[in-house]
Amino acid sequence: MKNRKRALVLAGTAAALAATLIAAAPAPAAPASGAPAAPKVAAVHGGGTIRYPYVPASHDIRFTVDAEAAPWSRPFPAQGGEQGMPVDARGKVTIYHAMPDEKFTAVGEAEVDCLVTGGRTATVTAVVTSSNVGWEGKRIGISVQDGERGGPDRVGFSWGIANVDVRPDGSVSEPRVGTCMAPAPFTEVTKGGFKVTPAPLSPRPSTP
Repeated sequence: MKNRKRALVLAGTAAALAATLIAAAPAPAAPASGAPAAPKVAAVHGGGTIRYPYVPASHDIRFTVDAEAAPWSRPFPAQGGEQGMPVDARGKVTIYHAMPDEKFTAVGEAEVDCLVTGGRTATVTAVVTSSNVGWEGKRIGISVQDGERGGPDRVGFSWGIANVDVRPDGSVSEPRVGTCMAPAPFTEVTKGGFKVTPAPLSPRPSTP
């Protein structure tokens, strides 16, 4: 089980279904003449298989991300947190890592809690709600880059090669991932893809 946890690379099982639903969704209606356009909402949708050089080529690793901004929707009990944060978000990340050499497939689902975008890149964090490797309650960070000029989409994630703390005695620990924290999208998507919809940060809501 320890080796399985170390090898785990979170990914998604619902990529094909998500792509079908997105493709089949009707186009949004144009706003009525003279009516102000609705503000753009940051989002990431899609799924794909990634190339990860630190596992055997026979491994099948996939991510699916369905995340949408929900600014100021997650209050927390600290000064300044009464209204939440502008990067609050909702949605789901699904994960899948088939390891034929171990005759085991790691799977899991996580609830999105944070999303921030910058151009064609987004960072998402989510808390694992179910898995078969004991990751329940763990926050994970995922970055997504929507490819441009024919380039591949890219993905990064907060474990495996990142988020390692070496203590003074030489021992190693894995720190907790903070909201919206993930490394740069360091690996390519080889099948499937992601759509990043960028949007500026929402202004703080007025208080009564």
